[in-house]
Amino acid sequence: MIHYRTAVTETGHEPLDTAVALAESGLFGTYVVFENAGGWCVAGGIVAEVVVTADSVRCTWQGSTTEEPWYGDPLAKVQQFLDALPVAGWAAYGWCAFELAYAVTGMPLAGGVLLHLVVPETEVVLDGGRALLRSIHSGTLSAVENVIARAEAPARPARRTVEVDLDANAGAYRGAVTSVVSDIRAGALHKAVLSRVVPVDAELDFPASYAAGRRANTPARSFLLRMGDLQCFGFSPETVVEVDATGRVSSQPLAGTRALTGDADTDRRLREDLLADPKELHEHAISVKVAVDELAGPCKPDTVVVEEYMTVKERGSVQHLASRVVGRMPEGAGPWDAFAAVFPAVTASGVPKRPAYEAIRQYEPEPRGPYAGTVMRVTQDGGMDAALVLRSVYAQGGRTWLRAGAGVVEHSRPERELEETREKLRCVAHTLVARAESPAEPLRLAAAADGRSHC
Repeated sequence: MIHYRTAVTETGHEPLDTAVALAESGLFGTYVVFENAGGWCVAGGIVAEVVVTADSVRCTWQGSTTEEPWYGDPLAKVQQFLDALPVAGWAAYGWCAFELAYAVTGMPLAGGVLLHLVVPETEVVLDGGRALLRSIHSGTLSAVENVIARAEAPARPARRTVEVDLDANAGAYRGAVTSVVSDIRAGALHKAVLSRVVPVDAELDFPASYAAGRRANTPARSFLLRMGDLQCFGFSPETVVEVDATGRVSSQPLAGTRALTGDADTDRRLREDLLADPKELHEHAISVKVAVDELAGPCKPDTVVVEEYMTVKERGSVQHLASRVVGRMPEGAGPWDAFAAVFPAVTASGVPKRPAYEAIRQYEPEPRGPYAGTVMRVTQDGGMDAALVLRSVYAQGGRTWLRAGAGVVEHSRPERELEETREKLRCVAHTLVARAESPAEPLRLAAAADGRSHC
């Protein structure tokens, strides 16, 4: 059994600055920064890795890989592999693609990763002015302490502006909305969330862009990751599912949107309009109903309740109608049971889900990948925190892009849904930072350059 070495150190800086310093340090080829309600976590390096593809689940541990085919539901095998890891008190971090939903429902799949989790070599939990460190290597533990001790709150130089065309693919999107409205009126479904892709024609500094964007946003969760050939950061407006060690389950559907401008009178008027709009109220109500029905599956009878209903949450450049549905699972059930019941989020797919998947596949230009999937943290004691991947930036395969969607129902208007995607894109588009041509700042690389353990 492997045990982590632990340490506690004072940081003296904001958690965001410390997390970004660790991401930029060069210590870790693979890392995940994850901000949740309890604080900030930074996971670096790889002890073990679990990857789900269209036909297999693969676990790599200490240089040895076990690969098994899956049939029906790959999540049971994911849980089996994680449970078998001889790592005391492990926590796994990673992401899953929206297309994992297609796999579970038996729809045909193309290639690509559906879920990617790592148990990190090193984990840092930032709690107020302290950093709780643990690592399987004492050398890496010392190097992390060195980065934290020497890091400074980053200067904010003049922004290296990145121009993004928020109207990219606008005509095709209007046409797709029109087609889905026709399908809804024909009785094929009640709602589909349609998204569009907006390219970014610049190489971004992902940690700097994440830091700038986080200062401008008020997310439920935020994240920054580099795993394999995927880089991603984002400001999640809601959680798909939260599970604690006692079996309490929570989901937070957000549906219904208006802009948030920063002008108090304008924002109040938009909020009143949101709360009086029959289309938005209907869209939100059916999403909450689905969340209740889905949580009823893995939870004990009569424990599922709507704890919060149709409040307004501010999320960066937009404001949403928000609700929270909670329940309690019976003894013997685990977090993956809850995840399987609610994934993907109804607020990023549609109602009913299977017809919505068909509409998404038909009318969207390419697979979603991490968009509308999750970034998550899973713990050995049965905890799970799965954030919905929206308001995010992606880089993979030599391209960088944004993506945003809107819920389409019977009374949707193409121009309004297009404008909603613009409102959401502004959460990230206005704080992008281009990569500098000069080398990275030496302080952040000092710990990585001193010959200590790297991943």
